[in-house]
Amino acid sequence: MKVTFEKLEILKEKPDEKNLGFGKYFTDYMFVMDYTEDKGWHNKKIIPFGPISLNPATMVLHYAQETFEGLKAYRTEDGRILLFRPEMNARRMIKSNERLCMAAVPEELFVDAVKRIVACEKDWVPHLEGTSLYIRPFMFATEVAVGVHPAKSYKFVVILSPVGNYYPEGVNPVKIYVEDEYVRATKGGTGFTKCGGNYAASIIAQEKAQKLGYTQVLWLDGVERKYVEEVGTMNAMFIVDNEIYTAPIDGTVLPGITRDSCIELLKSWGYKVHEEHFTIDFLMEAAREGRLQEAFGTGTAAVISPIGELFYKGEKQVINNFKTGSVTQKLYDTLTGIQYGKLEDKYGWTVEVV
Repeated sequence: MKVTFEKLEILKEKPDEKNLGFGKYFTDYMFVMDYTEDKGWHNKKIIPFGPISLNPATMVLHYAQETFEGLKAYRTEDGRILLFRPEMNARRMIKSNERLCMAAVPEELFVDAVKRIVACEKDWVPHLEGTSLYIRPFMFATEVAVGVHPAKSYKFVVILSPVGNYYPEGVNPVKIYVEDEYVRATKGGTGFTKCGGNYAASIIAQEKAQKLGYTQVLWLDGVERKYVEEVGTMNAMFIVDNEIYTAPIDGTVLPGITRDSCIELLKSWGYKVHEEHFTIDFLMEAAREGRLQEAFGTGTAAVISPIGELFYKGEKQVINNFKTGSVTQKLYDTLTGIQYGKLEDKYGWTVEVV
């Protein structure tokens, strides 16, 4: 892939790695390329990070044809830079774009673009334990027109941000509010895609949860409001009677890369994993009876986030005495061990950026 590089004369001062937060700082450069029906993907460039100019009639501003992804680059103890299963992000974006009638970014092109910009900005990959370089590829309609139809032109961009923990709690249990008023997704909709509209619609429930003192929302199904689906920014897993329960990927739940990796690890450790519909009543009853042993969220941003409390219809249930469970901790240690190159990658999940 031929990429034009626009060099900056003066580079930014890098932030304090001890106080990165999440999504607050951005690197010197970003990757961009354009799509038109006649040329396909072209005009591939690495340019200084900065504003994108848009005509007020640009279609994304009116009809929300927009998708995004999230992955990370990790620095190993010997200084190598690793990506974690980037081809899965590429495949998921293809599915998201297909649902929103947007042009596809081929898997090889997606991964190459990510590797190019990360290689360019490798000095921004932080060194401290638990830190990483968050990678945000996104794509949006650029056709200038007012009228509902699939756009004929798009822009694909990759920006980078050095980050610490996604949740202020770090790898400590979070409190989860079970949402039974608002709906995140229904079958036939866009729940399985990573599009901005899904997240915009979820903010109201997130605001409600935070006012009540909860970190995140656990969504129920959009039809009967009783089947457990996912947390706002993560897939969710629950250990009941030493077996794993998680919602199936059947149109309303995001097919998480960390989720998929956890399931593979859990099965290799001998756990029975139920990818099936189960009710919030089943979970709350299991919690009351002491059979809900552990619960955790899985996602790129937080990796593994222990769940220490569920609140549903006025009832609070504390899980595992609000402590991180042994299985939860083992998953976190194994995944991050592979991601940071501390453990052998038996699965071929990591890709080195050179």
